[in-house]
Amino acid sequence: MPRSVKLWPAIASLLVALMLEVLPLPEMLNSWRPPFLTLVLIYWCMMWPNKIGVITAFFSGLALDVLCGSLLGENALALSLVAFLTSRFYLQIRIFPLLQLTASVFALLAVSSFIRFWIDGIAGLPSTGFGRALPVITGTLLWPFVMGLMDRLRYVAENRKSSLL
Repeated sequence: MPRSVKLWPAIASLLVALMLEVLPLPEMLNSWRPPFLTLVLIYWCMMWPNKIGVITAFFSGLALDVLCGSLLGENALALSLVAFLTSRFYLQIRIFPLLQLTASVFALLAVSSFIRFWIDGIAGLPSTGFGRALPVITGTLLWPFVMGLMDRLRYVAENRKSSLL
């Protein structure tokens, strides 16, 4: 009999990441905001690729587009591509040591940032210059902590007798 996995940690963490994406920050810190939703989606697509994937990323991206007021579909496309790449290569990525895994996350965040830059260019929106790379850097630096927290949530979901604390 296959063991059922509860999806509440993934759904809850995606909602928290979505809230952190739209949390108001001072103008000076706003350009340094890590892409929380992208980081959480990378994690869940890597660990539960059959449950969280491109469709989840697409609808999460649409929700982010609506909440942030960006072009409809911009974040949806970027997150869907990141989710596809993560789901496609999850067997290779998840066995990497932490340093290589962090480098892989850097590459995925850079792809997401490039897709957003490309769509903004096609739409004729002004370029933000180096400011576009700052979330990639902060997201890469934050990845080991996000992964540790998400690992703990996944452990609680997969083992019924354990608690979060």
